[in-house]
Amino acid sequence: MQGLLTRGTFARMTDRAFPFAASLGALVALWIVAAWLSADPQILPQPWTVWSIAVAEWQSGELPRHLLATLRRVALAFAAAFALGCLLGAAMGASARVDRWAGPWVVVAQNVPALVVIVLCYLWIGLNEVAAITAVAVNKTAMVAVTLREGVRSLDGATADMARAYRMSRGTRLRHVVLPQLWPYLSSATRNGLAIIWKIVLVVEFLGRSDGIGFRIHLFFQLFETGHVLAYALSFVAIMLAIEYLLLRPVETRATRWRSARA
Repeated sequence: MQGLLTRGTFARMTDRAFPFAASLGALVALWIVAAWLSADPQILPQPWTVWSIAVAEWQSGELPRHLLATLRRVALAFAAAFALGCLLGAAMGASARVDRWAGPWVVVAQNVPALVVIVLCYLWIGLNEVAAITAVAVNKTAMVAVTLREGVRSLDGATADMARAYRMSRGTRLRHVVLPQLWPYLSSATRNGLAIIWKIVLVVEFLGRSDGIGFRIHLFFQLFETGHVLAYALSFVAIMLAIEYLLLRPVETRATRWRSARA
């Protein structure tokens, strides 16, 4: 029985890993062909050239230093945007009055260009970390709020009534009734937030910081070093892939297990 379980677990892991590896392999193959067709390393270097640049930058200490600077900004901005967005979205979803009053603000915040917010924060606060993180957080709070508002509106009232009838505590209701239903919306807000926030962080660093992936991309853009630009950009993409497949996907599987059990 244990051998069967082991083989079954291995088969599931293979079923998940093979499409991921094959998809990335196809992307790399497309890159190789495109680089070969361009026949100009200054325009598009081969993957192994970019890899060697990334290794050299890592060994010199420059890549990890700037990578950590960007990660810190992404983490702080995401935490602020997610916390504020969840609070605002929950309030808007639970109260029509709050939604009527806060809705126009959210629409305005969603449609103000990120570049404008970044420039204004630098002008008002200064070229510092507070301005950089504030600019990114302000840009994404509205998106999280809108997503959570729809999630709260979609909560099943009958399930909530049943939980109250069984006299579940608030903590138990939150864990076993509310959060499982909200998880698709939380997951969407997390994925979209991380994907967009790190791009905005690069713009923030590009415009007004002295470290980070965006700062290095700006430097190598001026030197027309395409290989270095790709090395720094893809290093952060690799981290985002790791977060998606090693953190978000397992949490999502655990959080939505109740759907499989009900089916």
